[in-house]
Amino acid sequence: MASCSSLLSEDQFQCSICLDVFTDPVSIPCGHNYCKSCITKYWDNSDLCQCPMCKMTFDKRPDLYVNTFISEMAAQFRKSEPLKATISPDLRPTKPEVSCDICTGTKLKALKSCLVCLASYCETHLEPHQRVAALKKHKLIDPVENLEDRMCQKHERPLELFCRTDQTCVCRFCTEKDHETHDTVPLEEECEERKTQMKKTEGDMQQMIQERLEKVQEIKLSVETSKRDAKREISDSVQVFTVLVRSIERSQAELIEVIEENQKAAEKQAEGLIQDLEQEITELKRRSTELEQLSHTEDHLHLLQSFPSLSTPPHTKDWSEISVHSGLSVRAVRTAVSQLEETLNKEMEKLSDTKLKRIQQYAVDVTLDPDTAHPSLILSEDGKQVRGGDIEQDLPDNPEMFDSCSCVLGKQGFSSGRFYYEVQVEGNTEWDLGVARKSINRKGELTLSPEEGYWTVGLMDDQYEANAGPSVLLSLRQKPQKVGVFVDYEEGLVSFYDVEARSHIYSFTGCTFTEKLYPYFNLYLNCGGKNSAPLIITPVND
Repeated sequence: MASCSSLLSEDQFQCSICLDVFTDPVSIPCGHNYCKSCITKYWDNSDLCQCPMCKMTFDKRPDLYVNTFISEMAAQFRKSEPLKATISPDLRPTKPEVSCDICTGTKLKALKSCLVCLASYCETHLEPHQRVAALKKHKLIDPVENLEDRMCQKHERPLELFCRTDQTCVCRFCTEKDHETHDTVPLEEECEERKTQMKKTEGDMQQMIQERLEKVQEIKLSVETSKRDAKREISDSVQVFTVLVRSIERSQAELIEVIEENQKAAEKQAEGLIQDLEQEITELKRRSTELEQLSHTEDHLHLLQSFPSLSTPPHTKDWSEISVHSGLSVRAVRTAVSQLEETLNKEMEKLSDTKLKRIQQYAVDVTLDPDTAHPSLILSEDGKQVRGGDIEQDLPDNPEMFDSCSCVLGKQGFSSGRFYYEVQVEGNTEWDLGVARKSINRKGELTLSPEEGYWTVGLMDDQYEANAGPSVLLSLRQKPQKVGVFVDYEEGLVSFYDVEARSHIYSFTGCTFTEKLYPYFNLYLNCGGKNSAPLIITPVND
């Protein structure tokens, strides 16, 4: 069934006073319809209560009731015009407020303008143009101001034609001289063509508006996601630091207790040593006094008999090697620091595990691109595995293929957002993983560095390193069996994770990406079977 907009035009739902689609339409006794506010205002400014169109006069002002049928039809008509509904009222073009040139006193709004008479008429004064044969031939248009601007200044004739050569409006006399050889068409024809162009332009603009509205929603969603991520990061960080602070406080208390106990033990030891020393000093003083007295005796027999026992020093300790040590406190500090380090490592592992779980939600399906693979590489049918071969395949060269280094790229490229994938490297002795930009050089020897368009980590000669140009050696507690690669395009971040250990390996930060990034795999050539294990793109199991 045809819609109301296809059967009815705007004129049929247009108030003849405001020349706009009815708002609260009312019917008066003569049968004509107006907006309730328009007819009320018209009667308020007039001495007679009459219909503006047919001039029927009423003895008293009729009661006005909204015509629900016309109101519903007008509402349906408005719904059928989506553009009017979406454009802000401030941006909608407004019809000119043109008054009737014939009315005296209160001037009504003009309904039409005549290009021959160069005058605008209300419904009443337009009636002769609809009745008199000679006036019917006049050119009537929607009411406009400055009608003289629609006349040719040179010939004082209506501008009825459009010169496509000069892109200007002309009258018929202009085509006989100045525009005689030019391409001229009636204004209506040119307007129809322009309307077609306008519809296309309007469609393009609507598409641009829709794209921008979607981008606004995307940015808003990104902000909300960022807020949630930041909130989770803060919560996790607070939790980690709370644990660390408690651990530090506990370790500090334990360390102080150990130090105080050691100090007490040292003091007790010192007290015992001092007591022994004082006893020896007392004994030595007594013996020294006896010797002094004996040396002054005149009794020779007593001296000779006493001397042997006094000449031998009393039994004492060898104090040269005896001291009070404080080394126990140093050991306690080292033990406390080691315990803190262990606690920190455990909390960082928990933090990395939590972060990895979040990152894994950005997992994408990556498959290898055979068009980029070096001829020595062997790809599985599903594009999920690559291994090195001893013999190069005889393949036609193409600009996408690596010809010297045993590399291959993923089919999927990414130019925005975040993505993550995992690769099993178990059993492989030499490899590089990461991402590379689309424009990398694929011929000849390669230099793996961000400056050359590569963000990778790898294993070479039993050393793990980040190819940061220069390379950065990585100290890993265990050998990764499966490596996760995460990229945040807008953030300029490329991070690598040991999936099984749930730990962070390395991150490139502050990167600037300006083109598509592709997953990158470098599997060094199989030298006598030493590097025969494949690299396998595995499903991400969160």
